[in-house]
Amino acid sequence: MFSLKPAKPTFKSYLLPQVEDKITPEPRIKKLEPVLLPGEIVVNEVNFVRKCIATDTSQYDLWGKLICSNFKISFITDDPMPLQKFHYKNHLLGEHDVPLTCIEQVVTVNDTKRKQKVLGPNQKLKFNPTELIIYCKDFRIVRFRFDEAGPESAKKVCLAVAHYSQPTDLQLLFAFEYVGKKYHHPATVNGIDPGGGGSGSGQQTPLFETYSDWDREIKRTGASGWRVCSVNEGYMISTCLPEYFVVPSSLADQDLKLYSYSFIGRRMPLWCWNHSNGSALVRMANIKDVLQQRKIDQRICNAITRSHPQRSDVHKSDLDKCLPNIQEIQVAFIKLKQLCVNEPFEETEEKWLSSLENTRWLEYVRSFLKHSAELVYMLDSKHVSVVLQEDEGRDLSCFIASLIQVMLDPYFRTIVGFQSLIQKEWVMAGYQFLDRCNHLKRADKESPLFLMFLDSIWQLLEQYPSAFEFSETYLTILSDSTRISLFGTFLFNCPHQRVKQSTEFAISKNIQLGDEKGLKFPSVWDWSLQFATRDRMLFHNPWYIGKSAPCVQNGSVKSFKRTKKNYSSTLRGIPPSLKNGIINEQEFLPRRNSLILKLKPDFLQQMDSQANSMEQYFREWFSKPVDLHGVILPRLSGTHIKLWKLCYFRWVPEAQINNGGFITAFHKISVLTDQVDMLNQSLRQYKSSSSLQANCSELDQSRMYFRANGLNDNPGTPDFLSSSFPFSPIGNLCRRSILGTPLSKFLSGAKIWLSTETLANED
Repeated sequence: MFSLKPAKPTFKSYLLPQVEDKITPEPRIKKLEPVLLPGEIVVNEVNFVRKCIATDTSQYDLWGKLICSNFKISFITDDPMPLQKFHYKNHLLGEHDVPLTCIEQVVTVNDTKRKQKVLGPNQKLKFNPTELIIYCKDFRIVRFRFDEAGPESAKKVCLAVAHYSQPTDLQLLFAFEYVGKKYHHPATVNGIDPGGGGSGSGQQTPLFETYSDWDREIKRTGASGWRVCSVNEGYMISTCLPEYFVVPSSLADQDLKLYSYSFIGRRMPLWCWNHSNGSALVRMANIKDVLQQRKIDQRICNAITRSHPQRSDVHKSDLDKCLPNIQEIQVAFIKLKQLCVNEPFEETEEKWLSSLENTRWLEYVRSFLKHSAELVYMLDSKHVSVVLQEDEGRDLSCFIASLIQVMLDPYFRTIVGFQSLIQKEWVMAGYQFLDRCNHLKRADKESPLFLMFLDSIWQLLEQYPSAFEFSETYLTILSDSTRISLFGTFLFNCPHQRVKQSTEFAISKNIQLGDEKGLKFPSVWDWSLQFATRDRMLFHNPWYIGKSAPCVQNGSVKSFKRTKKNYSSTLRGIPPSLKNGIINEQEFLPRRNSLILKLKPDFLQQMDSQANSMEQYFREWFSKPVDLHGVILPRLSGTHIKLWKLCYFRWVPEAQINNGGFITAFHKISVLTDQVDMLNQSLRQYKSSSSLQANCSELDQSRMYFRANGLNDNPGTPDFLSSSFPFSPIGNLCRRSILGTPLSKFLSGAKIWLSTETLANED
């Protein structure tokens, strides 16, 4: 019989039953996008680019996107930087960014065809590049590979970098587009009001663009026989002078207008600074009118003499005759760069040291320091006014005038004071930053005079660390800022050029200026535009001894001044002889066939008397304890003038000393200083009233980048510290090892002698 029940199914499925869940979207691939500033646009980009980290291996290379904007080249990646433990962040530039004005040379390479080409603006590239090498003005070398990138995209990026890094017109620099956005959008750009002189810490740096800034400087120095002159208001007399400057009170405006025609560039005498003894420092261009030269020169000197309380004589220094010119300095810099960057380090000890000597860079630094010290003697000891004379009065006089004031006036050894000095003697006095920094790639006018000035200041900082409020990190970053095409401070040849060019730009962009004289560009002294508050603390020198320090006594805050003997013994010893100091006896002896031998005996006697007096001045100065708030003089022997390692070697990975270098001492002193501040704060809290605490609130915050966790804390050296701190050389073109070479010994502290004797004799 048949069963009425349905048959059981015999098919068995081995597939899992499908469960209807919510469909999860596929993870999105993160899109690499650049961080752009106002007015910044991307002009070209290429994906699948490899940034080379080392030359001997590709295992550390990074993959990402390379973009070229109208401000910078930027490599964007998600890969973490290998071997790097620290990065000093800049708000304007990413970790892999290079400003276009920092690029010196663009080189494209094709491995297959074995071709290489240095790209200029508006040039064609006949081969597809497999590699791009960027040589930077700050000694960096950055390399990118296009093995996986599209050949046409790679070619377009290379051409864009070459084109935008070599602009032909000033208004093509990025600062104009950046500031133009501010005027179209009234809100402050990135939270900063362009044109300000703030340092990000509440203190304002005087820009010397107004009558009042110059008047305050006259009162600060006690220059009673001088006045602020407005005869050049609207740049009616000279386009390369500021609108306001200081002249002798006895010179009337009509006389100045008349005399101006006789000076090169109509650059009349400019007052720089006054000594407390009444002597003044003045700079002026040469007089081109030969017929009127003696007459005008005498009138100017008489006016300067009348401005002196004791009616002292005037000492004139012809800088063109006694110092290297800008072309010689440029040649020395090229040789220095080749030695530090391009050339492989030789195994023999003598060759590298003699090559360094042959660059003449340190020799020129020494000559500027020496001449400045000699003029300090004239102002400080002889009580006579000094006139710096130069062809145009816009190059060497900026350098010497600034060095003299740093040696004589402790105010200019503070951060705000030093910034005001640069603003007064370089920016407003018409130093040609546009040409000398070569922003428009006109090599015939390029010269690193400002860098050599910072190098000279570093020499003084190295010799007298407690006399300066700022650190060598500050000086290095200030040098880097000259290569960022955003700040009006280092963008123009003179104030008039800024007004003229920015006004033309404003008209072309329909920007309403109102009563303003041209566009207001950001000032480099607005450090908050580049760095966070914590990072700016690296600008402060923990060795600095201020004029007075607060202490708590019987519940009240008092000030005490450190006496000279508190710090003199550790900072300076007496040199064994003046051979290793300022004066060398041989320099006062006439050379064979010298014109001095033919001079009259009475003139020779006068020269001998002056030389002996100068020698005595330096001998006495070096024999006494140093006054950190008085005059400081440089030591000029071969062992005291050094190579600025942080500035010139920071991008060389092989030259980096892990957990070593000057920064380790900087770290220890910073922690100790922070502990002293903590102790002072504890004493205030224990002994002082609430009103007293309010007066000392500014001391409650740490001034140091490296801080102590407590009074008994003794932290070890952080593992991210190296001799290149706070910069990282990772990702810059490497070379073979330097272990055992003279550079290795030099970086480890060995002395460099001016002669070519080997270091082996020292061991």
